[in-house]
Amino acid sequence: MKDFWNDRYGRAEYAYGKEPNVFFKEQLDLLQPGKILLPAEGEGRNAVYAAEKGWQASAYDWSENAYKKAMQLAEEKKVKIDYQICSLADLDFEPESFDTLALIYVHFPNAIRTMNFERLTSYLKPGGSIILEGFSPNHLKYQAKQPSVGGPKSDDFLYSIEDMKLHFDGYRFKTLKQEVISLEEGDCHVGQTEVVRMHAVKP
Repeated sequence: MKDFWNDRYGRAEYAYGKEPNVFFKEQLDLLQPGKILLPAEGEGRNAVYAAEKGWQASAYDWSENAYKKAMQLAEEKKVKIDYQICSLADLDFEPESFDTLALIYVHFPNAIRTMNFERLTSYLKPGGSIILEGFSPNHLKYQAKQPSVGGPKSDDFLYSIEDMKLHFDGYRFKTLKQEVISLEEGDCHVGQTEVVRMHAVKP
């Protein structure tokens, strides 16, 4: 799987563009800057935007090519980001040290989803925000009609509102919805699909 992502991020163009995800930008702009963690951040578009807005942005991905592109984008935008080449298991941040956690198209399979969400939210301060956008179970029917929209090809990786309520039980949901949107993110997210969008606050 690492080879897949290194290949995707090895091209000159940015697979998902250089602009931040629309929902991420919209929700981040509602918050006061602090420390933000962006798992599986790819080529850095969201981390760089956060840094531009005054956030102390930390990110990671296991793709070396993703890292190179992210640092290139940060240099282009004249900001600094803390970016590690690693997996979730390698992280060693202090517990409850981040104000915001951003999960933008970070799709974990069912078998490890609960464990991974718990590990990631352990780094979030009480009162901190999770901003999440991911493909819903209805994504597959849109993907079948328009493969250019990208995303997982198995429903084992897809997120529903019910999943979010289960995994983030006790959180206060500022936003939690499934909606049909048109994606225009580089060459790899192009077309109409359905997503889950969530902004939740840790108790």
